[in-house]
Amino acid sequence: MILKPFYDPPSLIKLMFKNFIWNSSSEKIVLTFDDGPNPDTTEIILKNLEMHKIKSIFFCVGNNIDKYESLTNEILSEGHEIGNHMWNHSVITKIDWNSVEEEINKTNSLLQNKFGYNCFYFRPPHGRFNLKFYREYSRKTRVVMWSLLTFDYKNDLNLVKFSVQKYIRNNSIVVMHDSIKSKSIITDSINYLVEQVTKNNFSFGVPKSCLR
Repeated sequence: MILKPFYDPPSLIKLMFKNFIWNSSSEKIVLTFDDGPNPDTTEIILKNLEMHKIKSIFFCVGNNIDKYESLTNEILSEGHEIGNHMWNHSVITKIDWNSVEEEINKTNSLLQNKFGYNCFYFRPPHGRFNLKFYREYSRKTRVVMWSLLTFDYKNDLNLVKFSVQKYIRNNSIVVMHDSIKSKSIITDSINYLVEQVTKNNFSFGVPKSCLR
């Protein structure tokens, strides 16, 4: 299954794969960040989240967790959640099944053994998965997809503004990126999201309470 990068995936897809989490389970928005931790962006994001009093979930690449332990500790110490985003950010549909399991398990084991953190959340890189993954993992971990992809990785603030303004809902799961691709616009992207959430009288939720 190749999920095209929709701003908000069609209802039919959400219905077909109903065991995945596509929207917040409460009337509160969940802000998520993919691909970190990253020495160029993680601390910038954390400072912005602290300023706006938002708790987020970072879908981290295992290899990056291993390389940047201090940033991982910082994410956790500031009360944010970490989700599994594969060890090498591998696309599930492009590697064999043994490699899929190995990357997921290796990342979970690292978080448990080095940080004492039990990882309950997973997001497939690029939103790509197959039916075998859905059957095997949709009931034993919380696979968190999205209902608002900001396209911040394209490094175009106007595109982010368009996606947020048009698709923000009171139960959105919002995707931004903790990577060099979004560095130059990440602060403005977060600020604009907060502005629109406030304008619509919405609010941000705590991930654990919203991803059920």
